Amino acid sequence: MYKNILVPVDLADTNLAKPAIDAALSMAHSSGGNVRLVNVMPMTPVMLAEYVPPDFDIQQRKSAEDALAIITGECGLEPSRVSGIVRQGGIYHEVLEEAAAFNADLIVMSSHRPAMRTYFLGSNAGHVVRYAKCSVLVVRD
Repeated sequence: MYKNILVPVDLADTNLAKPAIDAALSMAHSSGGNVRLVNVMPMTPVMLAEYVPPDFDIQQRKSAEDALAIITGECGLEPSRVSGIVRQGGIYHEVLEEAAAFNADLIVMSSHRPAMRTYFLGSNAGHVVRYAKCSVLVVRD
């Protein structure tokens, strides 16, 4: 089945990611696969750079890595089969880059409830579905 499953996680709304994490863990349990959680931090806008401490990005990354470590620790998979990584940049671009780097054969992600402008999928989920080189499962709560 699926050996390398990637799950994007928005640390600002971990409840949204929970159904996707649960689905990925279930598939990993049954197939003996690995799960990688990925969080994408946005770039600090240039216009705000002078108002934040010089090590702001480092602090944000450390905070995100700590939060992701807690989630991976609570997954219930053996530590060798679950990992987390924090990337920085555009969300869908970084998710696709991490899928390639991890050699993912499945991306499991949650999608926000649709609004009129993104009726069927959230904009990031929509981009991932369209451009991923592997299968994508979009989980709705």
